[in-house]
Amino acid sequence: MEAIKEGLRDLGYVEGRNIAFLVRWAEGRTDKLDEGARDMVRANVDVITTLSTPAALAARRATSSIPIVFTGVGDPVGTGVVQSLAHPGGNATGFATLEPELSAKRLDLLHQLVPNMTRIAMLWNDTNPSMKTGARYAQEAGRSLGLIVQSLGVHDLVDFDASFAAIRGGSPSAMLTLADPFTRANRQRIVDFAARSRLPAIYETREFVEAGGLISYGPNLVAMQRRSATYIDKILNGAKPGDLPVEQPTAFELIINMKTANALGIKLSDSIMARADEGIQ
Repeated sequence: MEAIKEGLRDLGYVEGRNIAFLVRWAEGRTDKLDEGARDMVRANVDVITTLSTPAALAARRATSSIPIVFTGVGDPVGTGVVQSLAHPGGNATGFATLEPELSAKRLDLLHQLVPNMTRIAMLWNDTNPSMKTGARYAQEAGRSLGLIVQSLGVHDLVDFDASFAAIRGGSPSAMLTLADPFTRANRQRIVDFAARSRLPAIYETREFVEAGGLISYGPNLVAMQRRSATYIDKILNGAKPGDLPVEQPTAFELIINMKTANALGIKLSDSIMARADEGIQ
């Protein structure tokens, strides 16, 4: 939220003077999103902004007239948030993350870190439509690399113990975690498990690496949220969301936690280090 506010401040919007915010946080629980979206519709806000596919879909269910600017949606067309990227139509537009398409790249990076790996565990929120697409892409990418992908869906805190036990029982060589509000909210739990299990793990967003995870590769979500302010500004000045094309990221960041790599005994190749955008000590 602070990134969006920063972007709006750069465009001349000052909270309490010419803009006000109504915030609804679902605490990573998809079942609370519809209630929050309905609250915003009842308040007759001018624009709804969302982060994640389930939040964007909840906003779409709540209103067909109030403009919606979304970020953090991996597959806006496939999940039904918009009709097309170039011509969204309807009342929603925003910023896609291309997460499904990046699955092969992440597995390739993980394969470079763990050359002899044959089996990986994949942890993801199985109630998030975008994550279902991402999980499918990852499994397809795994097969192309000759890897067995152990798919483990979690969507509640009670799911973690069973999933972690299944991972230990499956004896994978590495782990992939798909990022959405639920897994990000529980990133410390996931990162700590990987550390205890001595599992090299790759993540989609840098927050996991900042929490102690090994490596992440993906678009900068904070920068994307800051940029979403430009679309909010255009809509507040009369633009129709259906006429604003969905933007896709053009830059991706590779973040490595050097301390975690050392703890796991992983030697980082010169090629990976040359591509890294940041090494966290």
